Amino acid sequence: MELTVIDLIKQTGFVAKSVLLILLFFSVFSWAVIFYKWKVFKNMRKQNHKFFEVFLNSNGAKELFSSAKKFELSPLASLYREVFVEVHGKNPSNLETIIRKYSSDEANRVESYLGFLATTGSTTPFIGLFGTVWGIMDAFRAIGVKGSASLATVAPGIAEALITTAAGLFAAIPAVIAYNYFTSQANKIINEVEDFSETLIKYPWQD
Repeated sequence: MELTVIDLIKQTGFVAKSVLLILLFFSVFSWAVIFYKWKVFKNMRKQNHKFFEVFLNSNGAKELFSSAKKFELSPLASLYREVFVEVHGKNPSNLETIIRKYSSDEANRVESYLGFLATTGSTTPFIGLFGTVWGIMDAFRAIGVKGSASLATVAPGIAEALITTAAGLFAAIPAVIAYNYFTSQANKIINEVEDFSETLIKYPWQD
């Protein structure tokens, strides 16, 4: 009778099942982060572009503040709103420091959840490797108990080893690819925020 992957997983021991559950957790949540960040980054770039056009054509700080509320996902609009609330009508001497602070907050928001992808990409292969080693140990224990190195004796342990190895790679590879891609996208958005911060330092906040 031909065994499916599900059949092989059912035959694995407690340790291998625990490893697979941990890898499943990482895989599911990393895919959730991937879809979430893909959608968010797409909207961030789009709203940044639209808000900057509004910024170039605005007639004053108050009018722009009202318009900025429409761009909820734009880091540029969010930065403008935060700085406006902090400095409008106050003429603070530490304007540049305030802008840098909120610019840093926006950069952190852009990079949110990317750390989980990095952790998944770097950790899950080793978790899978632990399952691999455990499966090989099971195979050797079976040989010691039965005194035979036949395929029937070592197959369950080898199957555990291969399944956990594959599961670790299945969780890690998409996470690494997504992390590299999103890091590139995040850097572009952060550069836009930094450039906009320089513009805000010279912006007429008191009109």
